[in-house]
Amino acid sequence: MEIIIGLAIGLLVGAAIAYFIFGGKAKEQDNAHQLEAEKLLADARLKAEKIQADAELKAEKTFAEYRDKQEAFKKQKIAESREKFARYKEEFKQEKAEELIELREKREALKEEQAAMREERAGFKAELDEVLKAKEGLKKREEEIESRKQELDLEIERTREKQEELESQHERFTAELERIAGLSQSEAKQRLLEDVRAKSENEALSLRRELLSEAKEDAAKDARKVVINTIQRMCAEMTIENTVSVFSLDNDNVKGQIIGREGRNIRAIEAATGAELVVDDTPETIVISSFDPIRREVARLSLKRLVSDGRIHPARIEEVVNKTRKELEQGIKEIGQKTVIELDIHGLPAELIRMVGRMRYRSSYGQNLLKHSVETAHLCAVMAAEMGLNKKQVKLAKRAGLLHDIGKVADEDSELSHALYGMQLAEKLNENPIVVNAIGAHHDEIEMNNIISPIVQACDAISGARPGARREILEGYINRIKELEDIAKKNEGVNSAFAMQAGRELRVMVEADKVSDQHADELSFKISQEIQETMQYPGQIKVMVIRETRSVAYAR
Repeated sequence: MEIIIGLAIGLLVGAAIAYFIFGGKAKEQDNAHQLEAEKLLADARLKAEKIQADAELKAEKTFAEYRDKQEAFKKQKIAESREKFARYKEEFKQEKAEELIELREKREALKEEQAAMREERAGFKAELDEVLKAKEGLKKREEEIESRKQELDLEIERTREKQEELESQHERFTAELERIAGLSQSEAKQRLLEDVRAKSENEALSLRRELLSEAKEDAAKDARKVVINTIQRMCAEMTIENTVSVFSLDNDNVKGQIIGREGRNIRAIEAATGAELVVDDTPETIVISSFDPIRREVARLSLKRLVSDGRIHPARIEEVVNKTRKELEQGIKEIGQKTVIELDIHGLPAELIRMVGRMRYRSSYGQNLLKHSVETAHLCAVMAAEMGLNKKQVKLAKRAGLLHDIGKVADEDSELSHALYGMQLAEKLNENPIVVNAIGAHHDEIEMNNIISPIVQACDAISGARPGARREILEGYINRIKELEDIAKKNEGVNSAFAMQAGRELRVMVEADKVSDQHADELSFKISQEIQETMQYPGQIKVMVIRETRSVAYAR
């Protein structure tokens, strides 16, 4: 506004100066120009007033807007300040509330501690009172003991006097007796002792014989009672394991697929499983033969899967057999776990559980090894309870009964007996020393050092000696078949060996890169000669060495 006013004044001053500059002209022009100058001056004055009024109005409007903005800004800041104050106030209240809660909790904890200290102090005070009372009682007891001691001293003194008097009388009586009997005191004593000793020995010997006879009769009765009660309380089934499995077919048309072109499928199955397949005229039936139950089971399950799938060729056969073997191994673990759970045996290592499952596919003289071991475990538990052993010993007896034949299912062959080898395995897996001794001693190969070992030995005999439980011929046959395979496997380059046709044929699979055709002929002759020299067998045994070369490539 000041600039506008300055401009207006400048205009007026300029007009005045222009008027004075041109004032020297003619007077006749002065009048005309004076009127015009006055008019211009009046116009300029009006314009200046208008400009000043507009400027004042605009300034007032601008000032009003500025004042409104200042008022709004002030209100906004006041609102924000109030909001911040309210928030800070709320936070302060919350912090104070939390501090108050924490303070109350600390106060309650302090009260509880004070109460506990008061109770503890009261307990200490009660104990102190009891100690003081006990001290007073002890003091009274000491006084009584002292008084009693004095009385005893007097009594001892009187007794000593009487003893001296008796000794003097005894000496007089002894001298009188020696004079009358004509024997000295030592001679009379010696003769009396000899007579008493002779009579005592005769009576003791007679009494000893009577007691020993009675003890033997009672022990025999008790032992018969324990064994009979144990057998009566255990009634497990008796089963004889065979060496063949029968596989049923829906129709005979499948037999052709199983045999394959020129017999390649059946040869592939036998080579992969180690079991012999007998396909004869029996309708809708294939016989699987092998002394090893695991091989028979792998062959049966693989054949079942191949028949249901319909794709039967050598490559598929190997794939199915490998898969079945892995599944059977998992099934063996599950059987072991189920057996351990049913027997309520805890803490058994995983390796021993797997070996317990393997018992399902082993036999002992025709008796299923798992059923025999479970039966022995139950018998051991019952017999231990009948004998009055504690719960811990009963559990150890059951555990030892289950594991006593664990050496028969070991993965590796050993020159040791199954009892000693099983003992080594159990000891290696940190089994209880009592169980270890029971395993090793159940065939009297080591000395028994606990009560559980004879129980396991007796129960093993009870389970295996019942009529029909075992068959000696089958065990001898299985041992002979296994010995055949072992003779072949120990030769270099042999991959696997399978005894077929009840031990009349031995098929030896060799590695093609290690054994040549000429060496294969020599190997078959060598194995046959070793069998002939080391084994006894009826008839003849055919040794067949199979060398197969495979070339494999992949198109990618």
